[in-house]
Amino acid sequence: MAGAPAKADEPQPHPAKEQLPNISYCITSPPPWPEAILLGFQHYLVMLGTTVIIPSSLVPQMGGGNEEKAKVIQTLLFVAGLNTLLQSLFGTRLPAVIGGSYTFVPTTISIILAGRFSDTTTDPVERFKRIMRAIQGSLIVASTLQIVLGFSGLWRNVTRFLSPLSVVPLVSLVGFGLYEFGFPGVAKCVEIGLPQLILLVFVSQYMPHVIKSGRHVFDRFAVIFTVAIVWIYAHLLTVGGAYNGKAPKTQTSCRTDRAGLIDAAPWIRIPYPFQWGAPSFDAGEAFAMMMASFVALVESTGAFIAVSRYASATPMPPSILSRGVGWQGVAILVSGLFGTVNGSSVSVENAGLLALTRVGSRRVVQISAGFMIFFSILGKFGAVFASIPAPIIAALYCLFFAYVGACLISAVLKQTCGL
Repeated sequence: MAGAPAKADEPQPHPAKEQLPNISYCITSPPPWPEAILLGFQHYLVMLGTTVIIPSSLVPQMGGGNEEKAKVIQTLLFVAGLNTLLQSLFGTRLPAVIGGSYTFVPTTISIILAGRFSDTTTDPVERFKRIMRAIQGSLIVASTLQIVLGFSGLWRNVTRFLSPLSVVPLVSLVGFGLYEFGFPGVAKCVEIGLPQLILLVFVSQYMPHVIKSGRHVFDRFAVIFTVAIVWIYAHLLTVGGAYNGKAPKTQTSCRTDRAGLIDAAPWIRIPYPFQWGAPSFDAGEAFAMMMASFVALVESTGAFIAVSRYASATPMPPSILSRGVGWQGVAILVSGLFGTVNGSSVSVENAGLLALTRVGSRRVVQISAGFMIFFSILGKFGAVFASIPAPIIAALYCLFFAYVGACLISAVLKQTCGL
């Protein structure tokens, strides 16, 4: 009698993919509420840099004054809070902050310098509104690129072919490519930028090994400690007359009373769509903004991968990444509707903050979005924090962009070389 056929081998489960070790809180494990609130406020402080720097450089070129600049910063902050909530709830659901992007700045400047806005006889505020409406129209059209590529699944078909050999250069270039906003920004006011950089490295990297309290205080809240100390130091230099008689650029970069935001910001103001009027559309400007949107799409793909790594998540499926891109297109659409003078993408500096704190909780980023919305409505209070000198923020960039640039290099070396 023939023996019974051999039992088929049972299917084995998929092997768990490597996650980043030594993460204190991953996506679904939120820290205690007091700690989560402080960490969320820290994310809010970090994203303020881009939120303030971009309008501060663009609005004066458009003809706007301090009042218009304060309103644009409020609007950009409000929209960043909304988009961060949308991305964390419906997009990739990663702890990614969605804020302003330097990628859109060159295209925006080309619109500002367009010949049809060169009429110098009009009121500067009216010229500002005309240019803002043109930027709104181009952003609304440009948002369709990411919406279509993301929600249709076309970007999923592209990201399916991303291998470690291609992902590592992508993520590294996302981080290292933004260094022009790091050390050059510190050099604009060395007397406060360099102390901030040295203090940040000392508190976050050295102090935890000297004072071993069992609680992650220095490495987790290094940004709050160091920014507060150097901000007070910069204010003492300002009131002490250290910058009296200096060049205007030096005073703008170093003084704590030259932002002009606290006096110009309203006490309470809720941004709303089409607050600058009906958008205007131009085919050439819309096409140029679509190219900027595509660059932001590639940059955000690398930033999403870095965020998933530092949040101790398994590598994202291409479908989830494509869905996140679609919701980022929605973020650019919202930016165009509200009039933020800038498009939206993943905040690279906040991805670096995840690496510094080793807290990748989704709840922390959602709390930071609450801070963005709260301080954008209460304009005077938000303007106080928005007046932090830019070299202090640039010093933070120097460390955070390095974290993002080195995100996947260690993982690849471990897999390929056993290091």
